Amino acid sequence: MDRDLESRIAGIESRLARLEARFAHPAPAMPPQAAPASPPPPRPAVSPAAPAREAGPSFATSVLGWGGGIALVLAAVYLIRLGVDSGWLTPVRQVALAAIAGLALIVAGFALRGIDRQYAGLLPAAGVAILYYGFIGAKAAAAAVVAICALSLWLCRAFESDLYALFAVAGSYSAPFLLAGLRGSITDLVVYFSAWSAVFSVFAIWHGRRLIYLLALYLALPGFDLIWRQSASPEWVAAFSFQTVQFAIFGIATAVFSIRHDAPLEKGDAFAHLPPLLLFYFLQYGLLDKHLPAYAPWIAVASAALLALIYAGARVALQRPLPGGELILWSYLALVLFHAGYIEMVPRHWAPWVAFLLVPVLAVVSLRRGGGVGGSWPLWVAVGLIFGVNYLRVIFDTDVQGVPARSLLAVAYAALLYVGYLLSRGNLGNIAVLVLYAGHISAMAAALHLLDQRIVQSVAWGVLALGCLGLSLMQRDRALGQSSLLVFGATAAKVLLYDLSGAPPVARIVSLAVLGVTFYAGGMLYQRMLVAKQP
Repeated sequence: MDRDLESRIAGIESRLARLEARFAHPAPAMPPQAAPASPPPPRPAVSPAAPAREAGPSFATSVLGWGGGIALVLAAVYLIRLGVDSGWLTPVRQVALAAIAGLALIVAGFALRGIDRQYAGLLPAAGVAILYYGFIGAKAAAAAVVAICALSLWLCRAFESDLYALFAVAGSYSAPFLLAGLRGSITDLVVYFSAWSAVFSVFAIWHGRRLIYLLALYLALPGFDLIWRQSASPEWVAAFSFQTVQFAIFGIATAVFSIRHDAPLEKGDAFAHLPPLLLFYFLQYGLLDKHLPAYAPWIAVASAALLALIYAGARVALQRPLPGGELILWSYLALVLFHAGYIEMVPRHWAPWVAFLLVPVLAVVSLRRGGGVGGSWPLWVAVGLIFGVNYLRVIFDTDVQGVPARSLLAVAYAALLYVGYLLSRGNLGNIAVLVLYAGHISAMAAALHLLDQRIVQSVAWGVLALGCLGLSLMQRDRALGQSSLLVFGATAAKVLLYDLSGAPPVARIVSLAVLGVTFYAGGMLYQRMLVAKQP
């Protein structure tokens, strides 16, 4: 063992000696090497300067510019009028003078475009106005209108100003009113207006401005209708074809614009599209009601289906919600449902039951779509109007003599309203409370319609009030309990003002006793409801 210990100590000593020798004679150091030069810091990338956006003219500048342009137009108009009145300005000279003045202003606008494009664009606008006026009455006026409109659209692109496109739209659709040669037959007018509608729709999509096809839509429908009615033409089929073609052109243009520019129609823009759409509906329905009354509602339904198809195409292409398109679709569907569907197609004696069925059907559709009422609120407004009108008929028992199962109407309406309250009380707030009160009124009306004895009617009302209080305690629904006060008040008024009037003494005693018991029991239940904890 001593030998093992001695050998281990000797090994440790030898290792220590080697370590001492190494530190006492270190290895020669390597010659220092120059540290690699660090790469210079990257120079900041200089982004190309964005082109300076032209500042728009001030209000004063715009007023002066517009004033100058209008003054030049008026000067040219008075000059042409003076020459015509004095006899020295022949039609050829009139056209030549207008062409010279208009083109001179256009050339001047291009010459000043490098200084201020927007302000310089006012001169060509004045030139276009002079060209329109100068060619009125000329033999080649129709060809001139086409050429000037094309020139205006080109200037719209050159000066990046919608003003020229608006001039082109206004000039093309107003030309038939000013130039008798453009009117011709109604069929020719259909072709003329439809061609321009297609041109302006395509240009609006290419130029990226909804305002262009929207203005064309506002002018095309009433413009054609005015000329057609003034001419008293019997060609109603041509007028119907024109309205249908306009509906298709502008409907497709609206969808294609949204798809091409990836810009779904917003709700604000949708409201701008609604007036011409409603105008189309009433113009076409009035035309069909006069010549094809039996088919008018069905054609209106077909137009709604076509609009839904256009919306579906845009929805699939963009793969996202389209709030503006949805508003337009539901608004048009609501109009067709209320007018063509309900007023025109539903027989009067079936209307209360149709209104009764529309509410749950629409509720189921809304639940399946998800999101509640949402953008379909116009359809709910239409159904609400239909239901409200028939609700009043049922409550007052007016104009319901020929309705099947007439005696069940008030009960059915009350049941529907109560179910509607139970399903919507957590979501619709005050609207649900109004539905509840409407249900109470319908239930009280049902008692009046079904029961003959006054005292029995009053007892039924009292039982209804007590039932509301009892159910409110079970459901912990304070709004339901508070609504019983309406029934209690109506019961008291009926007993004191109606039941006791002319009744024999025994009937009076019974009525007052029933009223007292009902009110006392109701007070007890109402107090329990007030102290009960709400969920």
